[in-house]
Amino acid sequence: MTTPLRHLARGAGLAALLIATAGTALAEPAHGIAMYGEPALPADFTAMPYANPDAPTGGRIVTAEVGSFDSLNPYVLKGNVPWQLRFLVGESLMVRSLDEPFTEYGQLAQSVETGPNREWVQYVLNPAAKFSDGSPVTTEDVIWSFETLGTQGHGRYRGFWEKVEKIEEVAPGTVRLTFNTIDRELVMLAGLRPILKKAQWDGVDFAEGGLDLVPITSGPYVIDDFEAGRFISLKRNPDYWGRDAVPAENGLHNLDEIRIEFFADETAAFEAFKTGEVTSTREFNVARWESQYNFPAVQNGDVVKSVLGHERPSGMTGFVMNTRQDQFADWRVRDAMLHAFNFEFINEAMTGGAQPRITSYWSNSDLGMDAGPATGRVAEMLAPFKDELIPGTLEGYALPVSDGTERNRAGTAKALDMMAQAGWTVQDGVMKNDAGMPFTFDILLESGASENQSIIDMYVQSLKRIGISPTVTTIDSAQYKERTDALDFDMTFGRVAVSLSPGNEQYLYWGSETADVPGSRNLMGVKSPAIDTLIGQLLTSTDQDDFVASVKALDRVLTAGRYYIPIYQWNISRLAHVKELTYPDVIPSWGDWNGWQPDVWWWQE
Repeated sequence: MTTPLRHLARGAGLAALLIATAGTALAEPAHGIAMYGEPALPADFTAMPYANPDAPTGGRIVTAEVGSFDSLNPYVLKGNVPWQLRFLVGESLMVRSLDEPFTEYGQLAQSVETGPNREWVQYVLNPAAKFSDGSPVTTEDVIWSFETLGTQGHGRYRGFWEKVEKIEEVAPGTVRLTFNTIDRELVMLAGLRPILKKAQWDGVDFAEGGLDLVPITSGPYVIDDFEAGRFISLKRNPDYWGRDAVPAENGLHNLDEIRIEFFADETAAFEAFKTGEVTSTREFNVARWESQYNFPAVQNGDVVKSVLGHERPSGMTGFVMNTRQDQFADWRVRDAMLHAFNFEFINEAMTGGAQPRITSYWSNSDLGMDAGPATGRVAEMLAPFKDELIPGTLEGYALPVSDGTERNRAGTAKALDMMAQAGWTVQDGVMKNDAGMPFTFDILLESGASENQSIIDMYVQSLKRIGISPTVTTIDSAQYKERTDALDFDMTFGRVAVSLSPGNEQYLYWGSETADVPGSRNLMGVKSPAIDTLIGQLLTSTDQDDFVASVKALDRVLTAGRYYIPIYQWNISRLAHVKELTYPDVIPSWGDWNGWQPDVWWWQE
């Protein structure tokens, strides 16, 4: 298969599909749905296995963020919004389980039903569902939300909407979406679209951000108070409709207040935790975790250090090279940048060598690429693109490893060799091309990220050894978002989270169609027929083996593409919190709740 199935003609693709599946029995309405197989929990389940139905309500959590915000609408591109908002105030027709890779259970919907090949999906609304202002959630709200998010909302919603043939109320309280594309994941994505109150937006420009209009939602928390750029406080809605009406909500959202304080830099944020202004923090700096968490509150037991493991893929965190810029269009230059980056020395300086490096986009999981040459189904999927794949994709690729010394002689020599192959040599101490033009670029950083600044300072010294003197530009969070949304950078810090159930979001991360769209997550600007096709294949896989092979193949293409300079991964979560904040004994296998706590934690006096 070399052409993504998502590009099938609207009419012809579905007609062929319906003929092929004629006679197949339609699915019955169900309490949940899985990407493959059946949901693990039965229809009469009473709570998620990782929730504590007996947890008390009360207490508060205060966390720290570096940066600022100027908008409270998380559903549009405009503005800088606290990232937590869309996970705390909004709800969707279905909700994901943190204990199953891609399974959803009813939230605003009390049942879900699909066609024989998932060419449509139908939801029956829970009659108890209501917004925070007490008004009922209606099919009109659902239809309006899908249409508005798909046409005026953040780019993350638009790709899905393009694949919707129609959305309609087919019976009182029942909404059906019919798709124009063969894509098994669409029924899963449909269940996760936020549902908003239509009447709130009459005569209002939905695409505008800002602080004047807070979206009315049906979730467990509502925004209670805020001061632009300084803090935001969310209070648990005592009249939240879902706590007793939705099994998947039982035992969740127990804290009365979630408060987010904003600071100029990491040092100020950490000091606020030490003094008790902040009550919980997730520590990414291992050296600080080992050496600076000995203040009085820790010593007397008022603050607890918790280390929680997980099985999530590493995702990609590091410094991304913008291939739209001439400097990084050549893979050999990107390879040179990787060899010049002395990770082992940097890791020792930053973490005492305690943090393992990210080795691929799905490292730390069964979906990660295998070492050595591609074999089996993975090799078959990559074979049609062998002439265009970057060296190492088929043959096997691993990140450079230095000897740990500051000079990194072998890495430096390899970097010089790769630059020479790309037409750049050191002339009078400066890396230049045949025309005498110096090789230089700008590294864009967000102010307050002191750890990234420290890493870049060491990297700049390494680059100077090969005749390259990049500039480093540090700007505030609002300017940084504006620049990165406009894709206006040469190199910058990037972080992309991936899951055990990758799907349509992969087009947003590295699909060709989104590469030049403002606000794109495809920061590196990659446009690859192989990547586009592999994403299409993982979306249309009908069995788990084929799905895994397509992700492993995709991981190879991305990793061997040398788009990111990866740093260390966090395959455990280091959390420090006041002793009253408590978590369950059962830890989900892959959910990120142990990094962002409120979902399942509670306050225990």
